Amino acid sequence: MTWSEKFSFFSTLDLAALAVLLVCWVVIGWLIERGIGARLSVSMLMAQYRRDWMQQMIGREPRVFDAQILATLRQGTAFFASATMIAIGGCLALLGNTERLAGIAEDLTLGTDPAVVWEVKILVILGFLANAFFKFVWANRLFGYCGVVMGAVPNDAAHPDATIRATQAGEINIFSARSFNRGLRSVYFGLAAGAWMLGPEALLVAALLTFAMLIRREFMSRSHRTLQRHPTQT
Repeated sequence: MTWSEKFSFFSTLDLAALAVLLVCWVVIGWLIERGIGARLSVSMLMAQYRRDWMQQMIGREPRVFDAQILATLRQGTAFFASATMIAIGGCLALLGNTERLAGIAEDLTLGTDPAVVWEVKILVILGFLANAFFKFVWANRLFGYCGVVMGAVPNDAAHPDATIRATQAGEINIFSARSFNRGLRSVYFGLAAGAWMLGPEALLVAALLTFAMLIRREFMSRSHRTLQRHPTQT
């Protein structure tokens, strides 16, 4: 069965809801990484803190505190990479048994769609999870690169390479965080895609709610206001 034949089982509302999901995923990533006009996202504000961290690290001796922070960041990426691997395995197992999934859906009065419909829905979730896995793995490796560059930063602020190396470490750290955040967004929208099991209306609502949640957290949350506050402000 070709893909065109598979999508013939879906209604216009199904395809429209799927399109909205993908558009929301792309647009929210663009807004978070570029801002809304002059308003910066939490991720963009944190990027400057990462640069400042590496500059402060130059004169810190010993650098145990910095190593602990980096180790914590790497543990987070490793945890999410492992979790997405488990979720991918679960989706692959479901792909091999879509008939039983369709039977369960029928028992729950969720519809009498053929197995191919459930297969496509699972593949959409699998696509988001696979993208998240690659982002988490790359973020983990970049944090490792960051650790190596941090080790090359001289402890002497007067050293000609100190500021340059610290700046390089900060940028690598930012790249790592960006990849990690992209992986998290893929997980969020992968969870939203799971609502498709309940129908296109549920998928549409889940996509818009996920988009709204990320907008609020990145641009209108308390953490956003705190990060924007100048240290001298009370």
